[in-house]
Amino acid sequence: MTESLPTPVDTRPEGRPLPIDLLDVRHRRQKLVELGLLAATLLAAIPALAIVGFIVMKGAPAISYEFLFSMPTSGMTKGGILPAIVGTLWLVGVSLLFAVPVGVLAGMYLSEYAGESTLARVVDLAIVNLAGVPSIVHALFGLGAFVLFLNLGTSILAGGLTLGVMTLPVIITSTKAALQAVPYNFRVASWNLGATRWQTIWHIVLPNALPGILTGIILQVSRAAGETAPVLFTGAAFYLPILPTSTSDQTMALSMHVFALVTQVPNVPESMKYGTALVLLGVVLAFNSVAIVLRAYLRRNRRW
Repeated sequence: MTESLPTPVDTRPEGRPLPIDLLDVRHRRQKLVELGLLAATLLAAIPALAIVGFIVMKGAPAISYEFLFSMPTSGMTKGGILPAIVGTLWLVGVSLLFAVPVGVLAGMYLSEYAGESTLARVVDLAIVNLAGVPSIVHALFGLGAFVLFLNLGTSILAGGLTLGVMTLPVIITSTKAALQAVPYNFRVASWNLGATRWQTIWHIVLPNALPGILTGIILQVSRAAGETAPVLFTGAAFYLPILPTSTSDQTMALSMHVFALVTQVPNVPESMKYGTALVLLGVVLAFNSVAIVLRAYLRRNRRW
């Protein structure tokens, strides 16, 4: 229960008129601040909830076992979206396998080893600039670097690596911030007990920073699953009614499939378009739910 503020003591000379009650003024200001924050929260939440509700309402009639677990037919106007679901999982998985280790290790170096050196400032500037690069530029980079220069072709590997490069900045930044949020006294206590810098990072700092690191990874899973331009140029196929068997194959992807149904394929039932978007939303929420549960578990076991 919140304790009430103490009543101010009246120390004014007798005969002077009483001013407005300062305590009431503070309470009114506090209420105004709370109402302003509530309005800002609703302004952000209501459009998001409206979009989700609209997609669910329009797409739910299309959801069925056949829609989720069968191949598309009749030029994607009938059948299911199984290749797009499997392809999306492949692309997100490859991007995470590349981006998470590289991003976490880079964040650890910048937080624990680089200090305030010129190299650290240059790398920080590069990360900030990379985070602001549009996805279409990442797509062109992936096309030049992975598809053509490394000769990976249009494949899951090329698409996943492109998504991984695109998601690196947030993972690096969140890792660095999470590590720096761990109290410095933890490091000092570990060093005084004879642990090396790496032992301190691995056994003390990193476990306590994992919830913050997972926050960055959660954000990037959602982005990787929903991007169209990077996979359009590097790994996604317009229409390929077979399941991929390796990272060297091309694949359909949910984001690309939604784009194709809406803009390229005539006579597609409306419910099928929204149903595909609903499945993409469900895949993203499933990834996020797993990460959120893991993050909550780690927070409960945090030592500070």
